[in-house]
Amino acid sequence: MDLQQYFERVRFEGEQRPSLAALSELQKCHVCSIPFENLDVQLGRRTTTDVEAAFEKIVVNGRGGWCYEQNGLFGWALSQLGFEVTRLAAGVMREARGAASESNHLSLLVAVPEDPARRYLVDVGFGGSLITPIEFIEAEHFQPPFRLGLRQLDDGYWQYWEDAGRGEFSFDFLPQAADETALATKCDELQTDPESGFVLNLVAQLRMPDQHVSLRGRVLKLVTPMGSSEKLLRSDGEFVAILENLFGLTEPAIKDLWPGVVDRHAQVD
Repeated sequence: MDLQQYFERVRFEGEQRPSLAALSELQKCHVCSIPFENLDVQLGRRTTTDVEAAFEKIVVNGRGGWCYEQNGLFGWALSQLGFEVTRLAAGVMREARGAASESNHLSLLVAVPEDPARRYLVDVGFGGSLITPIEFIEAEHFQPPFRLGLRQLDDGYWQYWEDAGRGEFSFDFLPQAADETALATKCDELQTDPESGFVLNLVAQLRMPDQHVSLRGRVLKLVTPMGSSEKLLRSDGEFVAILENLFGLTEPAIKDLWPGVVDRHAQVD
């Protein structure tokens, strides 16, 4: 794996040393360049928590990925630069899903050598909401179009939450190194369980400096500081064009997913 090749993929031209400024710029470059997407799951192609496989897919082949791939790759790049990186096993919406959510998200806790007493929650694999790091303390932030922050829970867990105007979406974690076996097992489960949201629905998301765009099945949604708008895709041609032109996802088999996307949308309605 080549670090310079990764920098070119995310269009990073900042200082290549383990500073907070570099961390912030690199995270912004990553989330604004690489879409969160689950096309491989939809196509029945197995993904893993292996960082080399993520590098090949995202950097060499120009694809996006989900949390296990994106945060795995980003953590590797940060380690190469000299940051201290702790991989976290988080639970998305643990407050509602309980133990079933454990390890369904990979996140990162990062220490900067210039100020090792402080740590930062870093995440490029949660759909692109967190555009720059946030210090690992209880606080609220505004990263347009999201309000977001960290809070400590009564059971020792911490909760990252975000809200773009339609209620909070969150993940909980303990600030300690993840059980890698648990992460790998959950990664397999989320792409094979018929009830998994990643199996049931196609998802693509991408951050822009102050906006966020997402495609869930047939529904294209744009969120800005002024509000949100939605559009229902009407044809396989429009579907392919959106994924290619808006999300930068060129994959010959994408068109084959359209009938299933339409069927699923009808079932949900």
